[in-house]
Amino acid sequence: MRILHTMLRVGDLDRSVKFYREVLGMRLLRTSENPEYQYSLAFLGYDDEDKSAVIELTYNWGVSEYELGTAYGHIAIGVDDIYATCEAVKSHGGKVTREPGPVKGGTTVIAFVEDPDGYKIEFIENKDAKSGLGNAF
Repeated sequence: MRILHTMLRVGDLDRSVKFYREVLGMRLLRTSENPEYQYSLAFLGYDDEDKSAVIELTYNWGVSEYELGTAYGHIAIGVDDIYATCEAVKSHGGKVTREPGPVKGGTTVIAFVEDPDGYKIEFIENKDAKSGLGNAF
C-alpha cells in the first residue's frame, strides 16, 4: 500500500492551480470535469502519480469557500533551502504564516505557508525531513 493523493476542496480552481504551480512549483498532471455532479478536479504533484503522492484539488461548482474545521493540520513538503523557498513564496504573493526556524522542542528547521483557501503547508528542510520529532524504528 501507499498514499496516492490528498484531496482539498477549493473555492476557485484556477486560483488554486496557479498557487500550487507557480508558488510551490508543482506540475499539473491531469484535470477532469463532471457536469452531472457539478465538480471539477485537478491533480498536481512533483512527480507522476505512479511514483509519488499528489494533491487532488476539488472544486464543487458554485461553492466559493469552506470552513476548514479544527481537525485538518497541514501538508508537509521537503525543500532544499527553506529560507529561499519562503522568499520565493512571498515574491509570488504567497502568505508565509511562520517564518523559518527550529520546531518547538527540536532543531528541525520548518516554516508554514497558506494556500489561497487557507490550508496550511509546512516546509521542512530536506536534510532534516527524516529526523522531525519522532523516534526512528
